[in-house]
Amino acid sequence: MSGLGLYVHFPWCVRKCPYCDFNSHPLKGNLDEAGYLQALSNDAEQALAGVAPAAITTVFFGGGTPSLFAPRAFAALLDDLRPWLAPDAEVTMEANPGTAEYHDPADYLAAGINRLSFGAQSFDDRQLARLGRIHHAEETRVAFRRARAAGFTRINLDLMYALPQQSVAGALGDLDAALALEPDHVSWYQLTLEPKTEFAARPPRLPGDTAIGRMETAGHARLAGAGFERYEISAYARPGQHCRHNVNYWSFGDYLGIGAGAHGKQTRRDPDGFSVARTVKPAQPRLYLAEPRSTAIRAVPDEQLPFEFLMNALRLAEGVAFETFTDRTGLALAALEPGWSRGVERGLLRNDRLATTALGFRHLDGVLQTFLA
Repeated sequence: MSGLGLYVHFPWCVRKCPYCDFNSHPLKGNLDEAGYLQALSNDAEQALAGVAPAAITTVFFGGGTPSLFAPRAFAALLDDLRPWLAPDAEVTMEANPGTAEYHDPADYLAAGINRLSFGAQSFDDRQLARLGRIHHAEETRVAFRRARAAGFTRINLDLMYALPQQSVAGALGDLDAALALEPDHVSWYQLTLEPKTEFAARPPRLPGDTAIGRMETAGHARLAGAGFERYEISAYARPGQHCRHNVNYWSFGDYLGIGAGAHGKQTRRDPDGFSVARTVKPAQPRLYLAEPRSTAIRAVPDEQLPFEFLMNALRLAEGVAFETFTDRTGLALAALEPGWSRGVERGLLRNDRLATTALGFRHLDGVLQTFLA
């Protein structure tokens, strides 16, 4: 993938979910839409300094809950970004089905958003309650159908499995309900207990490893049978419907990050050498609003680059070409040895490109652990 991605973070949500470790904050009082939009504009002005016209090929509005903001806010922001957007830029907005009824999806489409990602998570109302979600399953169906009727031809559904007290039949029922809507893309991922979340402090009863394995095996078959290609560990797409923004991220491409707590990655190639840096914005909304241009920058040491690269690229089912490693890290392929050759000998890694075998893909955490060690 060539080009540059732009991630824009919206930090507020109606309620903090007990499993969520993202930078999200329950909304208290009225949403200062105009104030945050102005902060984003100031932030973008600095971030885009020196960026070539039409260089941004993907934009991702994430959160939090971006759909709390009105279509006019996205129209204004995208209008400011217009000189830097490629004509065919993919523009994604995350939406919570519990807030989707606030605004007409046709207005989001008219604003310039051309891809939606609904946080369905489950189609079982009991599970949605356990997960702290503010919507019901029927609201997801209604939101999806409204978006289709408005003209959205690219819609993703986020769905989780291995939920509290969930059976194999329950996990597959969720998948069947999602597939019945005929989405273009499905993100299907296992619930994990992340540190500093409510679930980590008070763990719910989750399915055992045997049940989770059965969910995964049967779920992959269900998705494949419905015409979805598994192109990343947790991402499934119909032909031509891959999320371009995330593919750029996983292939160690560059992206700018604006908004409270947004992260970015920047590569610098100049006469002084090659360097990769991570950027991060102030996470607390009040701090970000006070200084939207404040940016912490951390250079990634050369010795950490191989693992950071593989941690992303090997999530892709087909990985990347060998030359992508040198192009994105400035390092020779020898930096991956002897680990790569050992992985090839064990049948876990391929010898024709930077990718796992089918066996290595099933045991990706273990494969990565060998490089970390």
